[in-house]
Amino acid sequence: MTGTGQTALVRSLRTRDLTGVVINGVIGAGIFGLPAKVFALSGDYSLFAFLGCALCVLVIVLSISEVASRFSDTGGPYLYAREAFGRTTGFVVGWLIWVARVSAFAANCNLLPEYLAQFYPPLASGTARVLLLTLVIGALSVLNIRGIRPVATASNTFAVGKLLPLFFFGVAGLFFLNPAHFSFVQPPAYSSFSLSVLLLVFAFSGFEMAVIPAGEAKDPQRSLPVALLSGMAVVITVYVMIQIVCIGTLPGLGASKRPLSDAASLFLGPWGAALMAIGIVLSLAGNLNVLLLSASRVLFAMGERGDLPARLAMLHPLHRTPAFAIVLTTAAILILALSGTFVYLVTISTLSRLTAYVATCAALPVFRRRPDAPQARFSSPGGVPVALAGVVIGLWLLSSSTLREAQHTAYATAIGLAIFFAARRNTPQEEM
Repeated sequence: MTGTGQTALVRSLRTRDLTGVVINGVIGAGIFGLPAKVFALSGDYSLFAFLGCALCVLVIVLSISEVASRFSDTGGPYLYAREAFGRTTGFVVGWLIWVARVSAFAANCNLLPEYLAQFYPPLASGTARVLLLTLVIGALSVLNIRGIRPVATASNTFAVGKLLPLFFFGVAGLFFLNPAHFSFVQPPAYSSFSLSVLLLVFAFSGFEMAVIPAGEAKDPQRSLPVALLSGMAVVITVYVMIQIVCIGTLPGLGASKRPLSDAASLFLGPWGAALMAIGIVLSLAGNLNVLLLSASRVLFAMGERGDLPARLAMLHPLHRTPAFAIVLTTAAILILALSGTFVYLVTISTLSRLTAYVATCAALPVFRRRPDAPQARFSSPGGVPVALAGVVIGLWLLSSSTLREAQHTAYATAIGLAIFFAARRNTPQEEM
């Protein structure tokens, strides 16, 4: 392997590839259970919770789209925060992104055997589970090392594979709706409705993973805003359609543990439930693929800029991928997935995502005010007021975090900063 710069990465990601990353980053296993949880809180008004959540997310996506259109290098929110607020702030954002992606990958990996066990029960535990997890993690690692095009091809395949059963569920279900299920007679309490929106905002997150591998995109400054907005448009459409069908076809929706499977079995029969199980597996696979992509590229970006050991920026001599960063990320994921200690790390995933959103939205007015800032190829409608609204939304969501989440985030940050200052001794000093 050889250490190189951004220009050594293969720029082959197209707009549709980045759109696939957005879809895979957002749609995981959550949407297969959320319709029931949100309905239990807000009833028929859960539809408005979806729309309210979509509006909140759109505010943040618009701001991220403008900031992303100023950069063509790998790093995403880490790079934006570093350029806007300094090296240390950038590192904290990047480090938390990496830890969150690794813990989320490990958590989702442990869901995979549970769902596959519906087809082959021994996979749920024991040696079969360990072999399955090792095989999945190892295969995705090899895929990432072999090049960005294989990763993009797999991402696109999984995106289509997960959307087909969800779209079929939504379209077919429209023919079986019971209008009596949509009464809107009793509005929910404010606290219940706001909690519904809060849960859904977390379900809508993950789109930021598309901006991280910008150094491997053909024209990231132009294609990233298009991918973010079009990908989220697809996600919002799918989510709202799913909720309409679940409310209109499934009595007792609020008590269902598998709302999509239960609803599909009612109007499609047993094979409908099996189709949803396949959809969950494909959703998880697509999500895992882009989680490893984004996590390894954050390490690469931090290694390249001297915020972590430079070896993390080393590229494979043949495939021109950050192989060392991929292997290190894979090793961390495998240890956490097999040991089960990931449970204690998953709690920081929410805080890290929100930190990245707040930092990026706050960077927009900074870049607009700075004359030497890279030129934006996309201008967010509403500009600074919309960005400030994104900051407020992010801070509101951060205020709902628990003490345990804050503690685990502080521990992870402290570990990262210790590595950061150690690596910094071997690199040129920069403005903090």
